[in-house]
Amino acid sequence: MSALRLARVTEQAAAHLREELGKGRWMGLMPGRRVLARELGVSQSTVQGALDILEAEGSLTAEGAGRRRRINARPGSKAVRLTIRILLYDKRELARFESRNLRYLLQQAGHAVDYAEKDLQELGMDAGRVAAFVRRQPAAAWVVNAGSREVLEWFSSQPMPAFALFGGKAGLPIAGASPRKIPALTGAVRRLVSLGHRRIGMIVHGEWRKPAPGIFPQAFLDELEAQGIPTGRYNLPDWEDSPEGLCRGLDSLFAITPPTALVISEPKLFVAVRDHLAQRGFVAPRDVSLVCDDPDPIFDWCRPSVAHIAWSHEPIVRRVVRWAENVAMGKDDRRQSFTVGKFVDGGTVGPAAGKA
Repeated sequence: MSALRLARVTEQAAAHLREELGKGRWMGLMPGRRVLARELGVSQSTVQGALDILEAEGSLTAEGAGRRRRINARPGSKAVRLTIRILLYDKRELARFESRNLRYLLQQAGHAVDYAEKDLQELGMDAGRVAAFVRRQPAAAWVVNAGSREVLEWFSSQPMPAFALFGGKAGLPIAGASPRKIPALTGAVRRLVSLGHRRIGMIVHGEWRKPAPGIFPQAFLDELEAQGIPTGRYNLPDWEDSPEGLCRGLDSLFAITPPTALVISEPKLFVAVRDHLAQRGFVAPRDVSLVCDDPDPIFDWCRPSVAHIAWSHEPIVRRVVRWAENVAMGKDDRRQSFTVGKFVDGGTVGPAAGKA
């Protein structure tokens, strides 16, 4: 490569790093040459030259041989610690207090936070479409809400920091937090079996059952087997991911041999399932017992009371804020944390029909 060409590439690399610094992408310490070279697709010597330029400009300060450069705040500027995008599962989550509270607390910590223009549902939970979308969005770090295994695998392979809020992250090198619900799920299944239920199904979105059951649905099937109940597609029924598709799936499920109990993912699905079944004359708990695998404040106003798995959002939100703090300080934080869920028995659970 000619000296002129090398100088041009080095200037381009410096311009890119200068722009990212201006956005607040990194705080505290600059990433190392190897990480930056991989991101920019250039050699480490080119990155070294770009860092030297920024050091000469006063944007960076050398900390000694083998140590990363320190980032200097611009005089008179109010530094933004990180620019963070939150990729929601569904934009309707914007109405939830937990989503608003997370954004507020991250902003209070000095980060520039916004929601991505599209959500995972709009992107079809497709890793390729998500990748193309994310590359067009300027952000130093991402918080991904309820991403599928494939989506989170892509995020975990990228140089930019990402946080898996719920979703299929088990075993992946990505920071994350979620409730540990399987012990509570096991308790719920055992409670249903003790009440005489043997036709028990689980209603979950497609990404948690295809191409193979996720960890949570698989734990449900495993517990049924442990209780001596053979499992199949009846226990994890397929349905098109839409309100109309859910109704058609329920009509098919209840047409010949209705289940006597359902475990339902998400409060919104729980309400939709309960209302549709009630319109067809299936009332909880007389005809079918219903359990939601998440809590919701609306359940406090429901009568009969809703059986559900309870867990607290607060430690999960605090973990996201701590992760952002660590990333802003240049730390490689990929720790996953969990909060314990608890099965709360309620009025939507009762004896199987004919077992009272």
